[in-house]
Amino acid sequence: MTTTGPIRTAIETDLAALGTLTEALDGMDDALAEALDLISEMSGRLIVTGLGKSGHIGAKLAATFASTGTPAYFLHPAEASHGDLGMVQTDDVILALSWSGETRELSDVIGYAKRHSVSLVAITGSSDSTLARAANAALVLPKVREACPHNLAPTTSTLLQLALGDALAIALLQRRGFSEESFHSFHPGGTLGAALKRVDEIMIAGDDLPLVSQDTPVISALSVLSAKGQGIVGVTMQGQLQGVITDGDIRRYLENNAASTMKSALHETQASAVMTGGSVVLKPEMLVGEALRILQTRRISAAFVVSETGPVGLITMLRLLNRGAA
Repeated sequence: MTTTGPIRTAIETDLAALGTLTEALDGMDDALAEALDLISEMSGRLIVTGLGKSGHIGAKLAATFASTGTPAYFLHPAEASHGDLGMVQTDDVILALSWSGETRELSDVIGYAKRHSVSLVAITGSSDSTLARAANAALVLPKVREACPHNLAPTTSTLLQLALGDALAIALLQRRGFSEESFHSFHPGGTLGAALKRVDEIMIAGDDLPLVSQDTPVISALSVLSAKGQGIVGVTMQGQLQGVITDGDIRRYLENNAASTMKSALHETQASAVMTGGSVVLKPEMLVGEALRILQTRRISAAFVVSETGPVGLITMLRLLNRGAA
């Protein structure tokens, strides 16, 4: 067997199991609807719990729920039995993970939920288990063989727990109307945070904005182009953007007018004669990631940000990259 043989076999086992999970969703429809209703309508938090490998999956899912608009945290079942159950309130919902559904350490959590009427959602591999019977909504995963050749180490089973938990988080995200702007509020740092900022948060603005009116002489437009150092100048008429002048526009203009006198080419010609009209513009509320995509797709290095009142900012490729957008 080649080096990649066992890896390929394990991946194929997992992929087949995911296909089985997809097929099993129709049979889970009522339980899924109940689980989504309970979680989306709760006024408290989603308490995710599980032990061992299920616990590791649960901790990841709690982070995913929390970052996509569903308040959540992970509760270790052993710590729950030693005082942390006091953090669980009646307006919370508990999401418990256990492949067997008979994890002894979850018994105190289940008992607490019943005594205090805390809604319980289960993700388990056994419909007849203690956990499934106690749950308000039991999401029963299909029976699958582990990718482990001995069918012992939790591998494929934890993958199914993760897949279903992530799917719940995404369904809740959509139900809550969680937007790209919401993502920025929850992910202010790193590349994702940078991409989810608004254009008006990072744009060049105010006195640094390179603008001239359409009747400005070319020599004056060239002076602004050099002074602002952005490689582009916006040309306006009555405050509205009409076009842009770039370093390339100036070069082409001078090449095409090499026979003209310096006075005629630079002092007597207006900026409107040199500009390129119909330039790409961005909106202030646009996300930085979308602005980067537009600049890359159009193969341009800068674009003005325009509101109803006219140009209010400038975004350059260099500024996007320096601010962490990628």
